[in-house]
Amino acid sequence: MTDTIINKNVLPRSGISQRYKLHRHIVSMSVAVVLTAICAWFYSAFSGVHVVDLGVGSNLSVSGLREHWRQGDVVVMIRHAERCDRSNNPCMSDADGITSNGRDAALAVGAGLQKMGMDHARLIASPKTRTQQTAQLLAGHAVAGQDWINDCDSGFMKAVQAHKVSGENMVLVTHSGCIDQFERKAGVPGGERSSEYAQAFFVQIDGSHPPKILGSLNAGQWANLNSEQFN
Repeated sequence: MTDTIINKNVLPRSGISQRYKLHRHIVSMSVAVVLTAICAWFYSAFSGVHVVDLGVGSNLSVSGLREHWRQGDVVVMIRHAERCDRSNNPCMSDADGITSNGRDAALAVGAGLQKMGMDHARLIASPKTRTQQTAQLLAGHAVAGQDWINDCDSGFMKAVQAHKVSGENMVLVTHSGCIDQFERKAGVPGGERSSEYAQAFFVQIDGSHPPKILGSLNAGQWANLNSEQFN
């Protein structure tokens, strides 16, 4: 009789204990998964390279862009203006070029570059029609095309470094894919790698240190900046 009572009481308790252990194991695993996800997010957010919006607050001053530009240590990658073949807006001229809205954006960026000073800067562009039109509007004259600026592959960053002349700023009119490749190599997280039409992406390349991303400006932000902020 006693054995029967023990069996009735002990077996349920054993089952409860096993269920409790299983529950604790599931909770522990869930907590571990959540903590791993949080750690991954913090690592990406705080250890990754981020592209600062230079048109906000004091970011332009803090970036040191003015001093680096004076020293000729800056590369500016500018995505071509709005493509005609991917927009309902009227074309500026050729169907494989940019739109009239794109023309206005390129002129705004060109005016901004003049505020920075182009005396010690070299402007080159991809041979595509859309980049050639954008570059001509930026510079006010025709710009020779160079094929390497159109090679948007994993070697783009090295190509930029190889073509950068010491003491001379370089302005590249290129494509979103090339800018993405550069950002990828620089360590910018995937969710932040993007470039708008006519957006300028500034990088310090001095030949002695790895490229350092200074920040970006979109076409509409140049009008809010004055020459004193660059000189």
